Formats: sequence, structure tokens, C-alpha cells
Amino acid sequence: MSDTIVIGLGNPLLGDDGIGIRLVNDLAAEYAGSAIEFADAGTSGMRVLHLIAGRKKAVIIDGALMHADPGTIRRFTPGDLITRNLLAHLTNHEGNLLEILDLSRRLGELPEQIVIFGIEPASISPGEALSPILEEQLGFYRYLIGKEFLECGV
Repeated sequence: MSDTIVIGLGNPLLGDDGIGIRLVNDLAAEYAGSAIEFADAGTSGMRVLHLIAGRKKAVIIDGALMHADPGTIRRFTPGDLITRNLLAHLTNHEGNLLEILDLSRRLGELPEQIVIFGIEPASISPGEALSPILEEQLGFYRYLIGKEFLECGV
């Protein structure tokens, strides 16, 4: 088991809601052979609980309703989300991510470092394609998220 895991959340059948899944798959291909593990958690927040257990670092990528311009990417830590009271309905998926992270902490399985990347969707209508604005920024997203791995010495 790798010390670092990157988890994509989302529903790829709902347009931009699938951005986390798309990015985790792209990054898995780009960093194949590295010490990083990549996982598609779909829309199951509870699966995150099991995926992060025993890790040193977890990076979570998801479409996030942040009331920002479509395509905006933001980096958060759990502390940021608590301080700003942002996560109550930040995503469309089962479970509140902060509650899942708190449960992981209570079980003694919470990673030392957690980073959450939220990307503002342009559309979450039925369909498998990302909106043009998110599609155009995929390279930028991969670069920003990849910087997290470089900090780990990967």
C-alpha cells in the first residue's frame, strides 16, 4: 500500500460532475510506475473512508459547488472547510466529506495530510462529456494537482 493516494469523486454520467474521475484516471496514466496510488471512488463517500485508511497523505479531487466561475479550481484542507463552513453541500455525493474524515480520525486511520481539490462545474446535466471550459483546463488541473506529488518526492 502506498503512503499517498489520490482519489477521484464524481459521476461521469453527469457531465462536469465526472471531473474528479477524469483527472484521477489521467493522473494515474501520467504517474504510472510512481509511488502514488490512484482510485476512482465514484459517488461513494464511504469508500473514501476505506481508501484513506493508513495513508500518510490523501488527495481528493471532485467537482465542487463553490459559487465561483465555472472551471475554477481551489485547494482546501479539512481545516479550511471547517473554518469557512464550506462543505455542507459542496458536492453531490453521498455522505459529508468532513463527517467521513472525522470518522476516519476517530478510528485512528486519518492520514497526516489531506488535500481537497474542488473544481466548479459549468454543467452537471446528463452526458459523459465535460464542458468545454473544464476540458480546456485539464492540463492546468493536472499540473496543480501534480505539484502535490512533487512535494512528496515522487
